[in-house]
Parts: sequence; C-alpha cells; structure tokens
Amino acid sequence: MIKAAIAGGTGYTGGELLRILLRHPDVEVVAATTTSSEDIPVSEIHRDLIGETDLKFGTDLGNPDVIFLCLGHGLSREFLDTRRPDSSCRIIDLGNDFRLDGDYSGRQFVYGLCESGKESIRQAHDIANPGCFATAIQLALLPLAGNGLIRDEIHATAITGSTGAGKKLSETSHFSYRESNISIYKLFTHQHLAEIRKNLGRLAGQEPVVNFVPMRGDFTRGIFASVYTRAVKGMTEGRYVGIFEDWYRDSPFVFHSGKGISLKEVVNTNKGLVHVELHDGYVHISSAIDNLVKGASGQAVQNMNLMFGLDETAGLRLKPSAF
Repeated sequence: MIKAAIAGGTGYTGGELLRILLRHPDVEVVAATTTSSEDIPVSEIHRDLIGETDLKFGTDLGNPDVIFLCLGHGLSREFLDTRRPDSSCRIIDLGNDFRLDGDYSGRQFVYGLCESGKESIRQAHDIANPGCFATAIQLALLPLAGNGLIRDEIHATAITGSTGAGKKLSETSHFSYRESNISIYKLFTHQHLAEIRKNLGRLAGQEPVVNFVPMRGDFTRGIFASVYTRAVKGMTEGRYVGIFEDWYRDSPFVFHSGKGISLKEVVNTNKGLVHVELHDGYVHISSAIDNLVKGASGQAVQNMNLMFGLDETAGLRLKPSAF
C-alpha cells in the first residue's frame, strides 16, 4: 500500500483528495495536516465522511511515500523549506508554485497534465499539478497544438463554480453574491494563462497568443470553456474531429463527444469532455471538467497512479450525477 499524506486537508481540494484516496485500492491515508483543526476528526470538517474514517487532523505528516500539498498559492515553497520531507518522498503540489519553474530545493517538478506528457509523469519524482482553468482550456487545444494547427490568436471564455475560489469566504464567493449572478474577473490576466501558453508552446514549437475571459458562475462545481481560433485553410470539420478522436483515443478520462456537451456530464467525475465544430472559418471547441476532480484532486491522483506504476484509473472510476 502507498502511504499518502495531505498537507492542508481542510479545504475543498484536500476534502476531495480524502474522498478519493480513502476508497483507493492501493493507498493508505496516514496523515492529514492543518494549522487550525489539530486533533479534530476529519469527519467533523468533511461531514460527508462520517463513518468513512477515524483519521484526525494533526501537524505531523510522518514518513509517507507521497505528500499532496493542498496549500495556498505560494506556500508550497515555504513547506519544502521548513518541513524538508525525506528525499525519497514524492511530492504532488496542487498549488501554482512549480508550474512554471519546476526546479526547486533539489527537486524537479514535472508539469502533470496527463494528456500531454504521460511518459514524463511516469518517470517523475515530483509533480506540479495543473490549474483547473488551465486543464479545461488545454484539453480543448492540445490536439491542435500537437498537430501544428494553431496559426492565429486563441480566444477562450470559461465559467467556473464557486468552489474554484477556495473555501475561505470572500465577497464574490458569498451565496448572496453568487446566487443568480454571473461576473467577469481577472480579464486577460488570469494566473493560469502563463502555464497554458508554456505547455501549448512546448507542443506547438512556439507559445500561442491566448486571450482569456474567466467568469464566475452561480453554481458550485465545474468549468465550462468555449474556445475558438481561426481554422487552417483546407481543414474540414471531419478532419478536426478525427484529430481530436485520435489524440484522446488512449485517454481513460477525456473523450470527444459528437454532440454538444454540458457540465452535468462531468461533475463529480475525473472526466473531461470536448466537442469540436467548424463555423465560418473558425474552429470552436467546447470543454467541460469538474474543477475539483479533473481540475485538481482527481488529476493529482491520476498523476500519482502513473508515478507509482498503478492502473491510471485506480480510485477514479467515480459515479457521475445525471440529475
């Protein structure tokens, strides 16, 4: 059994990791830490886990095989500097500390987008888990970048649920603000843009121009992205569809749908769905994921499975909710 520990286990991503790992056939959760809930049972914070575990939050991670860092952005570097985990212990960081520069404190963090670098993930010792918006938008663009079909600016609009803002309450995550409301934030400046450009540029040979409009939605979970760019001359819709189906043919979680997609088809799962169409000289791709699963904790477990030589889908065949 792989001994897993979670640093920062009281938040949304930490809770999702606990839900997945407690049911993982090859994992034992040995510790979950917090700075505010020491000695409190995990099930008192994550009430849906009543009867599922006797684990209590603490401050000691012990000596696990892998540590998942579910800390605030910028805190993972501080964690490595102060805790100094054993060099044999693997790290999967769900923050943004190592997505752009993976070389830190004697460790080399590999960017963990499974659909664009599976072999490097299998060989990695440490992983920088991608951002949720970055995952949704890149799933819409990887087949184009990998086949040299990005020739113009990319325009992306994506809407996320309130859990994407984290558990700490703020004015724009409060129920009275979110309910029956949609708003734009971080227009053209979102922090995930840099990793999107860098990883797509690695595939395409040069970084593309990506114009991104992020939106807050009046729901709790999921990301729906609308992405388009100018089509390459001579490319038909059928050829685009074929490229997407080929790219994701061996993916256990990402699928091209011949019909339009919606959020309900992916929420509570590690799935990513994409749908491509050609309109008046533009190729348009819809993309949908659950921001807490494929966009965070599920992808982290998928990365762990690859790193430890397990079945990629272990612990991740999650039941979707259709209604």
